[in-house]
Amino acid sequence: MTNIHRLAGIVDVDGLQYEWELRSEPQWGESEGWKGMTIALRQKDTQRAALLEFPPPKRLMKGLKRGRLQVSDATVSRGIRAALRAGWEPASRGKPMVFMVDADGN
Repeated sequence: MTNIHRLAGIVDVDGLQYEWELRSEPQWGESEGWKGMTIALRQKDTQRAALLEFPPPKRLMKGLKRGRLQVSDATVSRGIRAALRAGWEPASRGKPMVFMVDADGN
């Protein structure tokens, strides 16, 4: 069952569990304009986190009202797989790695 209105959770990707947490919702910044949501990831019982930065929703870019924020397990799972392909090594040490997610969630 997919629950889409949570602010944190755990997803299983390829047999490993990953904890995720919504860090920031889409917001307006005077210098940068609209910024999308940010999700923090960590493989359970490991050190290095990853941050997924999403593009702002198109509706905000068009000047429409903000809709409901939707974070699904599928969105988080796609983000985890994309971060792993891009070089995120959850078992390594260091600062969180930041990944920009495209509009398709990759």
